[in-house]
Amino acid sequence: MSEQPNSTLSPAPQEASSSVSNATVPVWLLVLLFLLFYWGALYFDQNSGWFSPEVYKPYSSVEQLNSFQIRAGGSEVFEHGKAVYNKTCVACHQATGQGSAGQFPPLTGSDWVNEKEPGRVIRLVLQGLQGPITVKGQSFNNTMVPWNILSDQDIAAVLTYVRQNKDWGNDAPAVTPDQVKAVREKIQKTHPTAYTAAELLNISPAE
Repeated sequence: MSEQPNSTLSPAPQEASSSVSNATVPVWLLVLLFLLFYWGALYFDQNSGWFSPEVYKPYSSVEQLNSFQIRAGGSEVFEHGKAVYNKTCVACHQATGQGSAGQFPPLTGSDWVNEKEPGRVIRLVLQGLQGPITVKGQSFNNTMVPWNILSDQDIAAVLTYVRQNKDWGNDAPAVTPDQVKAVREKIQKTHPTAYTAAELLNISPAE
């Protein structure tokens, strides 16, 4: 008489499947996954400005990236503006941009200079300024002569030089000749004389 196979020698297929599905993940695998995640986060923090789309290797932050960028408008425009400044502006505002106490306001860290839109400062250069003006909490009172004899390119370059001179604490967008031309066309008939600070403050910088 033949013996019956011993059914206890191996689990049924259903039992084997159940035992696999109930198996726990090894602790070492969890630790490895955590270490990989931590390393990846640390890498992106140090090399990519924490996932910022503006930052790329080898820069690690937006600030560091900006410090190595060529000034907007190009270095030639910046140098052109510096040359114009040294011919037309340096006598009053000084080579350091610090101006003269009580008379000519500083251009360093000036809220007028650093406005995002340059409409007011373009008008100021084109038509000049008369009467008092407050800059950085201090009052100055002298006459700024108009520089409308300069070309649109010269005015755009000198304003770009002043507004992007990081040594002076300035960091505003470059000014283009087209922006100067647009303002010149607006004011050449409507405001042929020098501005006052009050008049400029009533004008949107974007105009």
